[in-house]
Amino acid sequence: MPAILDNLNCNTFFEGERRNTVASVAAGSLFFIGWWIIFDVAAAKYHDFDNAYYICGVLGTLALFMINVISNGQLRGDAFTEGCLGPRGSRIWLFIGFVLGFGALIASGWILFAGYIFQKGVETKWPGVAVFLQNFCIFLSALVYKFGRSEDLW
Repeated sequence: MPAILDNLNCNTFFEGERRNTVASVAAGSLFFIGWWIIFDVAAAKYHDFDNAYYICGVLGTLALFMINVISNGQLRGDAFTEGCLGPRGSRIWLFIGFVLGFGALIASGWILFAGYIFQKGVETKWPGVAVFLQNFCIFLSALVYKFGRSEDLW
């Protein structure tokens, strides 16, 4: 019996311009889902949800921009050789972006566990889960957009 999937070639779907399109749509969808989850919590107006919890999402969004403004050519030193720091400055910028992203993710995990899981008398744990899911989706979006695209076409 011949195999149906033998002639299926998935590499043509994830090459070139199509790969960039798929990565961009996936990253944008993850970013949208992350913010939509926290908008759900904001619309429900939970009385134990502190407005300071939005800072994690804002820092995660800032990290997304910081991670993705640096191209791989700038990191290698091919595209950015002038300036006072050169490729070292772009590596420092990328490192700070990853630190902000991980920091937002860790802080949202802390909010989830310290404020909602281990807390007695909390009526629902959804706001804490939503803060964590928001930051997880934003950080995953940053990774998909950074490492999912191919810069060979630029």
